[in-house]
Amino acid sequence: MKIFTDSGCDLPKSYYEENDVVLLPLRVHLNDSEYDDVIAVDSKEIYDAIRQGAHPKTSQVSPELFLKHFEELAQSGEEGVYIAFSSELSGTYGTAMMIRNQVLEQYPSLKLTIIDSKCASFGHGLVIEEAVQLRNTGASLEELETKLTSLASQMEHLFTVEDLDYLAKGGRVSKASAFLGGLLSIKPILNVEDGKLVPIEKSRGRKKAIARMLDLMQERGGNFSDKIVGISHSDDSVFANEVKAAIQDRFAPKAIQMTMIGSVIGSHVGPGTIAIFFTNKSYQA
Repeated sequence: MKIFTDSGCDLPKSYYEENDVVLLPLRVHLNDSEYDDVIAVDSKEIYDAIRQGAHPKTSQVSPELFLKHFEELAQSGEEGVYIAFSSELSGTYGTAMMIRNQVLEQYPSLKLTIIDSKCASFGHGLVIEEAVQLRNTGASLEELETKLTSLASQMEHLFTVEDLDYLAKGGRVSKASAFLGGLLSIKPILNVEDGKLVPIEKSRGRKKAIARMLDLMQERGGNFSDKIVGISHSDDSVFANEVKAAIQDRFAPKAIQMTMIGSVIGSHVGPGTIAIFFTNKSYQA
């Protein structure tokens, strides 16, 4: 079974080859050049450029790339699953569905399931990791779809940003709120609800925001002894490791995994963002 995903999952570059996952990169536009995310540009380069005043833009996976891979899958006779970055945050899922239907006209035997994860960053990445585990233990395509859809729907995303200006540029907060927030060191706490980015609270200062996020983890996640917690950060590994230690001390989860937020999401949230991912109380593995 072929597993496809896009770079909205923020898994490290080495993961794809080591785990036989096909990466479909979103694209980053910087200083009049276009790059395939992960493959042709490193997220550290993007953060350094942002700090120097650049304003990178992003675009979805190209239709031509979907067509190439989906036709190859059809010709091989293998089954496949594509687990997509949230359709509320990117048009990539919609394009994949369109290309799948196009390929089906020529190859009616195509066996390809497309899942809208409604997740982002390492929340999406944790769903990919589960897909790999399921495939490697022999799960059927139908079983995989059922389990991944359940997991994705109950994946919690909590994050805070260092600078509200980046969210203001994307229309997530008003410019006036961003200006005032900068003066008062206001840090928003946001989450993802049904695939959409939603601000839920505000805190004065970064450490207070993280402390509140840990309280929300307790409320939403319950017992963490058998849970994997994901942390992603936009080029601030020192603070991310402090958050990791706080989570370990308070919750002692089964495992904590950390990754850097990739170029695409990083272009919209800016340097200094910290995000935490875990399954909610309702999830049954």
